[in-house]
Amino acid sequence: MSSTKEIVWITGASSGIGRALALRMAREGWRVAASARRAGELDVLKTEAAKTGGEITPFPLDTTKPEEVRRTVARIEGELGPIAVAALCAGTYEPVLAHELTAARARPVFELNFMGTVNCLEALMPAMIGRGKGRIALVASLAGYFGLPSSAIYGGSKAALINMAEALRPDLAKHGVTLQIVNPGFVKTPLTDKNEFPMPFLMKVEDAADAFYRGLQSNRFEIAFPRRFSLLLRLLQMLPYRLSLALTGKTVPKGKHPAYATKLNRS
Repeated sequence: MSSTKEIVWITGASSGIGRALALRMAREGWRVAASARRAGELDVLKTEAAKTGGEITPFPLDTTKPEEVRRTVARIEGELGPIAVAALCAGTYEPVLAHELTAARARPVFELNFMGTVNCLEALMPAMIGRGKGRIALVASLAGYFGLPSSAIYGGSKAALINMAEALRPDLAKHGVTLQIVNPGFVKTPLTDKNEFPMPFLMKVEDAADAFYRGLQSNRFEIAFPRRFSLLLRLLQMLPYRLSLALTGKTVPKGKHPAYATKLNRS
C-alpha cells in the first residue's frame, strides 16, 4: 500500500479514530479526503494537518443520505483523483439496557452504523471493481463478537457489518479489491465517554490509529485491537452459552429496572 500522494477517503473524520487516522495518514504523505457532518471540525482538522505538512481536504457529508454520498464520492474523484483506500469510520454509540430499548432509539444507530456504510459501499465499489484495485476498511467493533450488556443496539449494528464484510470479501477479491473489517475495543473517544462502567484495555486514540494504519498495510481480513481484549472476547464466543451468558450477566447493573418497578407499583 503506497502513500505517494494517493487518495484516502475517511468518513467520521471529525472526531475519534477517524480524526486520528486522518492526521496519521496525512503525515505519511497521503492526500486525505475527510468527511463528516460537522464542516467546522473538518476545517480545524485541515489546519492541524497543514502544520505538519499534511494535506487534508474537507468534504462535509451525511453518510445516511445515499444521493449525497454518491455526489461526494464523484466529487472527490473528480477533484483529487481515484480513491485508492476508503476507511469508513462514521458511526455512533447508544448504550441501552432492556427497559430502555425502543425502535426509536435503535433506528438511527442502524441507519448510521450499518446503512451509512452500505451507502458508501454502493458509491465506492463500482469504480474500484472497474479499476481492478482498491482497498476498503469498514469500522465495526469487538462488541460485534458477542452480545454484551448495554450494547444491544450498538453491538447488533456492528455484528451486521462483520457479517456483511465476511460475505463480500471473497467476491471483491476476485475483482482485485481488498475488503477489511476493523474491530476496535475500548478507545478513549467522545463515544466511550458515555460509558459508566470500567473499560478494560482502554486505548489512547492515537494508539488505535497506529494499529489501524498498520493493519491497512497488511492483507489480513480483520484488524482487531487491542489484541488481548480481542482474544478474551473470542474465548467468550467459544464457551457454551450457560457459561458465557453467566459471565456477561455479572456486568449488568444491579437493582430493578425503573420500567418494571413502575409496572409493579401500578398492579
